[in-house]
Amino acid sequence: MILTYAIWLNFAVALGIGLIIGTERERSKGVDEGKTVAGVRTFAIAALLGATSFMVSIWLHIAILFCVMVFVSIAYFTNKNNDPGLTTEISLVFTVVLGGLTISNASLAAGLGIITALLLLIKKRLHGFVLNTLTQTEVNEFLMLSAATLIILPIVPNTLIGPFDAINPRNLWLIVIFIMTINALGHLALRLLGQRIGLPIVGFVSGFISSIATIASMGERANKSPELCSLAVSGATLSSLATILQLTILLTAISTTTLNALKWSLIFGGISIAAYGLIITMLSLHQQSIQTEKPKEAFSLKSALLFALMMAAVLIVSAALKAWFGQNGLIIASGLAGLADTHAPSITVASMVATGKISAENAVVPILVALSFNTFAKGVMAIISGSKAFAVQVVLGLVIQVTALWVGWYLF
Repeated sequence: MILTYAIWLNFAVALGIGLIIGTERERSKGVDEGKTVAGVRTFAIAALLGATSFMVSIWLHIAILFCVMVFVSIAYFTNKNNDPGLTTEISLVFTVVLGGLTISNASLAAGLGIITALLLLIKKRLHGFVLNTLTQTEVNEFLMLSAATLIILPIVPNTLIGPFDAINPRNLWLIVIFIMTINALGHLALRLLGQRIGLPIVGFVSGFISSIATIASMGERANKSPELCSLAVSGATLSSLATILQLTILLTAISTTTLNALKWSLIFGGISIAAYGLIITMLSLHQQSIQTEKPKEAFSLKSALLFALMMAAVLIVSAALKAWFGQNGLIIASGLAGLADTHAPSITVASMVATGKISAENAVVPILVALSFNTFAKGVMAIISGSKAFAVQVVLGLVIQVTALWVGWYLF
């Protein structure tokens, strides 16, 4: 067998994996003598052993892996009185596996090796977070969210059903999951980052998926904790900036001519809401620190389900109007569809431009109508979900944004 540069590089990656994991285990052994049965040399050799055996034969690799498992089992039971954990033993076996993986996929093996080392490094912080920071209610809600995502979502039909084939059950359940995730992220951000920066960051990031859902979540939080109103307004406002940025990205991918026709509207709308959001954020950050009661719930399943039902009703009405009026109802259909999601009608119209069914100039008004109706839905959601103070500030920002959108279209 000819040893090429690539093979030597794979072995170097295997050695690096063994060294980085072994270094962490060596330091752990130095701190707690007798609790680690392997150090940096053992892990480095184990990684090289895994790479060598895998290159020779997969069966040799399996045999070596079995032998290592036997050795670490003997070492564990020999020192079981001093070593109640299995972390080092499992890490050593996994290092052999990663060593073999470097021969077929070095980049994946390197990434997994770094993740393993990080998990070992943050042992105390991770244990402290799980045991001392998380409450039983938060653990239960995390399990509920996991079940909704990993168990229920795969079995939900991914097909159009209902009147006018307007509803996709899978998409609606994704909305439920997303709303619960937004609330959970906001809850976690408040716990880890603090109230001053947690909500604005979560609001902006969540806006890339659904600004309406984000505003609903922020309004609910402002309603439950009035002292967080300004921060919730900041997160809700920045979610509308994310809507503009995401639409720009989508139009760039689907139809650059449509983007070019809309560029001034998007620029005006983006700058206006960004400036308003920045002002609200700076004002909220300069407020005196407020001591708030620890949130008890990360999310509300009932609120998420009600929001999904509302979205389903809007989709049915929008599909009906489009079926009755055909292409002549494009603007009206886009507006009604925008009540649920601004991106879906915008993508539909941009696709029509890309296929030559309509011109880019004729696509501007339907997309702006979709954005306007979507902004209206955000305002209604802010009024329904949040307090009066929250609704007033959010609606003001939305009015500024939608006005700027149409001003950009009118002037250019």
